[in-house]
Amino acid sequence: MSFHDTEDSLQIGLHKDGRRLTPQRKRVLELFERIGSGVHLSAEDVHQQLVISQSKVSLATVYRSLRLLVEKGFLHQLELSEGGHRFELANDDHPDHHHLICVRCGRTEEFESESVLEAGRAAAENLGFQLIESSLKVRALCPKCQEKQSFT
Repeated sequence: MSFHDTEDSLQIGLHKDGRRLTPQRKRVLELFERIGSGVHLSAEDVHQQLVISQSKVSLATVYRSLRLLVEKGFLHQLELSEGGHRFELANDDHPDHHHLICVRCGRTEEFESESVLEAGRAAAENLGFQLIESSLKVRALCPKCQEKQSFT
């Protein structure tokens, strides 16, 4: 799906809810479309990227825009156990992916695993659920943070 298709779809969805596609919402979505899937940004990262590109948008507006884009299905929200959130472009091409998250710096890497998907399918089937998607969050320390830890 091209950005213009995405933008049109978002505009139609917002209009149905009595809302509009503001320039700020459009810039947030454009940023994620530009960087592509597999990149995980915090609200602060998004705000910083927009400020660097000369966009005048407040951090509060970024938070509201991210929540709305998640609600409308254009972004996925990944909740970090340490309290933060990361956002990524929703991608129908590979919905069942997993995340390796550094508990110290928040670095997030994606991976795919057929055995994790199979475990999710089996668990859903055994309990009478209909599987919609399967994802796993693995908390760990990235190599850089491991190195820092060994010096302390």
